[in-house]
Amino acid sequence: MQYLVVHPRNPQPRLISQAVAVLRHGGTVVYPTDSSYALGCHLGDKAALDRIRRIRQLDERHNFTLMCQDLSELATYARVSNQAFRLLKALTPGPYTFILSASREVPRRLQHPRRKTIGLRVPDHPVAQALLESLGEPMLSVTLILPGEDLPLTDPEEIRERLGRQVDVIIDGGACGPEPTTVIDLTGESPELVREGKGNVAFLRE
Repeated sequence: MQYLVVHPRNPQPRLISQAVAVLRHGGTVVYPTDSSYALGCHLGDKAALDRIRRIRQLDERHNFTLMCQDLSELATYARVSNQAFRLLKALTPGPYTFILSASREVPRRLQHPRRKTIGLRVPDHPVAQALLESLGEPMLSVTLILPGEDLPLTDPEEIRERLGRQVDVIIDGGACGPEPTTVIDLTGESPELVREGKGNVAFLRE
């Protein structure tokens, strides 16, 4: 396991490249976001995805999130109305996860089995952004909440103690908050709040 101490605002390109090399070879990475620490892997790697499922003890119905650098890849993975796109543009990057209708490009195993949806997120964190820029494509991601716990892990030293043998890279970008993202469903005619988290939702109540 590699433990990389990265500057939270100006991540060192050499260290980011090390983490990306591991992702490309089927590894799993713990990294900081603008809400909490997350577990990530390469989009096309089923074995790495299964490892994350085992760490989190998730069943096949759990929605993973596509972590994207910006909205340029949106049309590849999701079908979005003009109204939904305007909202996405206004709220990204930021601590929001959006539930969208999956396109045919999304592997079936990543979609919600009944609803054919996918979660999408554009993080506002220099380390997460550097990872995605270096990788050059979206990453599959899920919040780092361990089985039986209600809150994500926030301290990278504790993450190393508890997960060191189960993941390939831990990126220590300093402490993250315990608050998960706000989840908004954009598959219907109007936005629907699924979970209130770090992202402000005042606009939904206007």
